[in-house]
Amino acid sequence: MCFTEYRKYLKARGMDVVGIKEIAKMAGVSVSTVSNVINGRKNVGKETRERVLQICEEMGYQPNLMGKSLKSGKTNTIVFNFSDFERSFYLKIIKGINDYLSENGFDLIVCTTSSSKNFMRNNFAGGAIVLDKKMDNEFLASVADEQFPIVVMDRIVDNDYIKSVIVENYTVMCELVQSLIDKGFRDFGYIGGIESSLDHQERFQAFKDTLEKNNISFQRTNYYFGDFTEESGFRAANILTLSNKLPEVLVCANDNMAVGAIKALKESNYSVPEDISVTGFDDSSIAETYGITTVSIPRYESGYLAAKELVEMIRGTANKDIFKISAKMKWRNSVK
Repeated sequence: MCFTEYRKYLKARGMDVVGIKEIAKMAGVSVSTVSNVINGRKNVGKETRERVLQICEEMGYQPNLMGKSLKSGKTNTIVFNFSDFERSFYLKIIKGINDYLSENGFDLIVCTTSSSKNFMRNNFAGGAIVLDKKMDNEFLASVADEQFPIVVMDRIVDNDYIKSVIVENYTVMCELVQSLIDKGFRDFGYIGGIESSLDHQERFQAFKDTLEKNNISFQRTNYYFGDFTEESGFRAANILTLSNKLPEVLVCANDNMAVGAIKALKESNYSVPEDISVTGFDDSSIAETYGITTVSIPRYESGYLAAKELVEMIRGTANKDIFKISAKMKWRNSVK
């Protein structure tokens, strides 16, 4: 019985939708083999794979979100994974990604939470942009390949199929701290982010190096732990207010923590910047609302460039160099 006749046979019995079991029967293979083929796994021989795909096409079997990509193994869908809804700059990044992809004929799917890993497959998408600290390097390396390149925006990964598009944290933080020193500040406090993150490491290293360059000592007791959230900035500043003496300026590793710190300081009847100056990093919308001196990162442009680099990887025209995005200081009234 040919494929067309078999399909008529199924329709006559009210089985118009061909399932994976029927595909397996026609191909003379197991259901698990068909599943491996349609999920893009590499543990199926070439002849078997081609036979299964041919039957899928002739029987009109199209698994969800695959469509015509079954035959070619390619898709114009790109996944953007991120892990934090709190920071408003994600919207700017997403707009930048979407604009470039739209201009170049790609579709975008945005996802978050633990289910994001379910979309990291080359039969689902042609590549991924990742800004998700929950996805570790080992997982990314296990799914990245020639058919599924990845751009990461929060770390550097040594892998031929993973490219980094990151902020030039170190240089601009050095400029910020040096400017504070030039304004006469000598007594510094610091609220750090997640210590394993590249953003924290580069920003704090720049902070320390600039103080050392100017022969200014930094007491570890003036370092406060945070995790980039407003709540952690609030907790850190609460602890700070218990000391006998405030530093002259509190440098925060991002804007959210700076906002939390300002709220805690005000609750303890300290004025910013009259009693203590505060700086942030990111230039999110909340930083403008609270008048925070910060570092302005071009978030839209970073998303646009991340998408550009990924498309070039898909097309085989990208280089392997890390792409670093420059940032600049933005002075507001949180610094005396």
